[in-house]
Amino acid sequence: MKLLQKLFGAGYIVIAVIFLLCGVALMGMAGWELWHALTAVIEAETPPRFVRVLECVGLLTIAVASFELGQTVLEEEVQREASISTPTRVRRFLSRFLVVVVVSLSIECLVSAFQSLHGHPELLPHAGVIGLCAAGLLVAWAIFIRLNIGAEHLEPQAMQEAQAEDKQIDT
Repeated sequence: MKLLQKLFGAGYIVIAVIFLLCGVALMGMAGWELWHALTAVIEAETPPRFVRVLECVGLLTIAVASFELGQTVLEEEVQREASISTPTRVRRFLSRFLVVVVVSLSIECLVSAFQSLHGHPELLPHAGVIGLCAAGLLVAWAIFIRLNIGAEHLEPQAMQEAQAEDKQIDT
C-alpha cells in the first residue's frame, strides 16, 4: 500500500510539472503574440493590434490558471501528504481551484466583451455566457462554503491541523 501511495505522489508531481510546462508554453505564446502585435505591419487579413493584445491577455490568464493549478496539486497532494477526507480540506482544495477558475472565466468574459466591441459583435453572446458561468460558479461556491461551515464545527481539530501544515509549508 505504501508503494502505491508513493506512485500516486509521483503521479501528482508529474502532473504539477506538466501544468508548469503548459504555463511556460502559454507565456511564450503570449509573448510571441504580443511581439507580433507591436511590430507587425497592419495588413487587410491580419487582426488589429488591439485584438492581438487581447489574445495575449487571454493566453496569460490561462497560463496563470495553469501555474495555480500545478501549485495547488503540488501543495495539497504532495507536500501535505494528506487525503481529502475532512470538510476543512475539501473546502480549502475546492476554494483554491475555484478561485482560479472564476477569475480566469471573468477575465475571459472581459476579453470576449472587448473583442465584440472592436469588430467581432458575434462574440458578445459568448461573453455573456462566460460571464453567467463565472457568476454561477461564484454563487455555487458561496453556497458550498456556507453549508460547509456546520460540518467544520464537528471537526475543529481539522482546521488546527490544516493551519499547522500551512506554517510548515511556508517555512
